[in-house]
Amino acid sequence: MSYESNSPLIQHTISIHQVVQILIGIEDRAQRDALLTRAGINPALLESDLARVTQRQFARLMRLMVRGQRDELWGLCSQPIPLGTLATACRFMAAQPYLGLALRHGLRYYHALLPDFVPRLQVSDGIAYVRLSPRGSLKNPQHYGARAFIFLGYGVVCWLAARRIPVKEVVYQSSLKMPRSEASQLFQAPIRLENDDCGLRFDAKWLDLPIVQNSQSVEEFLKQVPECLLLRYRDQASSTERIRRVLRRYLSEDMPTLEEVSRMLATTPQTLRRRLRREGQGYQQVKDALRRDVAVDYLARSELSLAEIASKVGFSEASTFHRAFKTWTGLSPGAYRDAHQVSSPGVTFCQSD
Repeated sequence: MSYESNSPLIQHTISIHQVVQILIGIEDRAQRDALLTRAGINPALLESDLARVTQRQFARLMRLMVRGQRDELWGLCSQPIPLGTLATACRFMAAQPYLGLALRHGLRYYHALLPDFVPRLQVSDGIAYVRLSPRGSLKNPQHYGARAFIFLGYGVVCWLAARRIPVKEVVYQSSLKMPRSEASQLFQAPIRLENDDCGLRFDAKWLDLPIVQNSQSVEEFLKQVPECLLLRYRDQASSTERIRRVLRRYLSEDMPTLEEVSRMLATTPQTLRRRLRREGQGYQQVKDALRRDVAVDYLARSELSLAEIASKVGFSEASTFHRAFKTWTGLSPGAYRDAHQVSSPGVTFCQSD
């Protein structure tokens, strides 16, 4: 019997730091707060360093930012990226025979459109490096714009090949004082600081993968952007994700120990601990993150009482859940629910008007 099969996937929540970063290009506070409210994110959440938002909320904010700024990188660069740019790039890249050629053509296309960076693909000693090099002195919004471009580009590359491309290193700018980053967990790879560059390194053999998309699948893909890019290509085979799938079955009861989970996954506790350390995780950390993510999702969209939510995420006492949730997010469950505002704007991410 597989303890992972038939276990629903639990979407990871997103740190409030990512919300703060995406809004850097908007200086007017009233405009910023209006965008957050329409996305279903109360501006008060920005005051808590530990707060989290759901993927739905973050994707909604991304769409609103594109529409409001008329810029596909949300006003983070010194000049806007025109609406429809991503759609044109995806159609062009999907027509190429293999990934390396598609990536080179795509980066060449963006070369004339990215005002602050030079995008290029370098291959050396069997390692491919998708690299953004600054054209000059950069401000903080432009640094984050580069990281956002790399993140979105990675999603497109994985989609073109219809599989996750394993990343060896995430390269960030050493000159920038970065807020807490979850990039290492997202890409399942270590972060390396190098001058002012930003990019990803991966095995060059993946450049030979055939492109499996076509003109019809491109249009379907564009309808789902940006939701399909957020965490779709997280490594589902990682130990962290496999454990989350197992634990989801026991969320409302006593969770199994690491030893019990290791038996379910047909491995040893020592091996599982080692794999988790390599992914920058610990077993308790995985359990807490799962409970936190499920609780945030319930609080953001359900009519369940706090006591019912506490029970569903494995707490017999509402007071214990209250303390744990405040430790995880900096807010009590009640305050988080009060801060949540529902909105359903119907906007499109990458279609030009």
